[in-house]
Amino acid sequence: MKMKQLASGIALAMMASASMAADDTIKVGVLHSLSGTMAISETTLKDTMQMLIEEQNKQGGLLGKKLEAVVVDPASNWPLFAEKARELVEKNGVDAIFGCWTSVSRKSVLPVVEELDTVLFYPVQYEGEESSKNVFYTGAAPNQQAIPAVDYLMNELGVERWVLAGTDYVYPRTTNKILEAYLKGKGVADKDIMINYTPFGHSDWQSIVADVKKFGSAGKKTAVVSTINGDANVPFYKELGNQGISAEDIPVVAFSVGEEELSGIDTKPLVGHLAAWNYFMSVDTEANDEFIQAWHAYIGDEKRVTNDPMEAHYIGFKMWVEAVKKAGTTDPAAVQDAIIGVSVPNLTGGYATMAPNHHITKPVLIGEIQDDGQFEVVWSTSGTVLGDAWSDFLPGSKDLIADWRAPLSCGNYNVKTGKCSGQNF
Repeated sequence: MKMKQLASGIALAMMASASMAADDTIKVGVLHSLSGTMAISETTLKDTMQMLIEEQNKQGGLLGKKLEAVVVDPASNWPLFAEKARELVEKNGVDAIFGCWTSVSRKSVLPVVEELDTVLFYPVQYEGEESSKNVFYTGAAPNQQAIPAVDYLMNELGVERWVLAGTDYVYPRTTNKILEAYLKGKGVADKDIMINYTPFGHSDWQSIVADVKKFGSAGKKTAVVSTINGDANVPFYKELGNQGISAEDIPVVAFSVGEEELSGIDTKPLVGHLAAWNYFMSVDTEANDEFIQAWHAYIGDEKRVTNDPMEAHYIGFKMWVEAVKKAGTTDPAAVQDAIIGVSVPNLTGGYATMAPNHHITKPVLIGEIQDDGQFEVVWSTSGTVLGDAWSDFLPGSKDLIADWRAPLSCGNYNVKTGKCSGQNF
């Protein structure tokens, strides 16, 4: 009998100890594809989050507790993102989720985080036309990437004909809809705009690149504005080289190609092509040097590059930490209120601030591909630009603003009608 009592007591003590350990841990969800077509871009973001969490723990954790990364793999499967997000909250008990890359994955997760009233930090450039009290958009909105890139091509390079090439899903289609309206507003004719979409993982670019080459032979300066995502970029750029399309002939400005994507291909034929981001590894600041050193030490490989979405996770994580400290709790509802107005250093020498529309301030940089796979910054804004949730160039959006402060607390307030038409869109 005494042995049974002793065993029972030990079991209860172990359960209590486990419960105390769980209470002393703050769980952070990491929702990135580690397999499938988007693994080329997202695996690094998983590694980034684990590094940031490890560094925070070395500084004493948060609210006296250790942070624990809970990593899941939605495998580039858009419905699976929703399932994994629900699993992170309901099964694993995470207090925040950092993740997604494509807009279709974010839109899959959106109703889940709203239903469960948690928070998602989304680190990748996107098309705008959305605002949720549960999502913090730390990547670029169109006015922080796409519009400035087009202005650069038009004003600095004299581009008159435009190829809008994208992967066939919501981000490229909506971004190109905005760009098409913007270009036409600038006087560009229909015949000078070519739009093309390809599926995820597309690999046979020979005929499409030939069409681009033909389109660019009409006697007007032509450029490609690329919203091609994932591993389809590798054969796309290879085919440009195969067909002898140089940056001097038809420059390509990409919104989803950074150092990570270029690290796997021969960049010599791509020298001079462009990318528009809000961060490049080559930016010379003390904060960036420290980040790169920490990354190389963590990953154990000095050849591994850094990129823009990594900086977005860096900023988003730092903002979440500061908001939790400010609120005194990891409760998502309290964090949603506390994070508005929080400012943290970015890696380019300035500060990022979370605005009431759940977007952040960011500089805009145009980088030119070098033969070592890095980018030389050839243009930048003089300061930071606040992300706009709703485009000024679409009729249904130009009168909308997002403001999640009380008493408005609305993601799409119509300034003309004075009405809020719903939480998101």
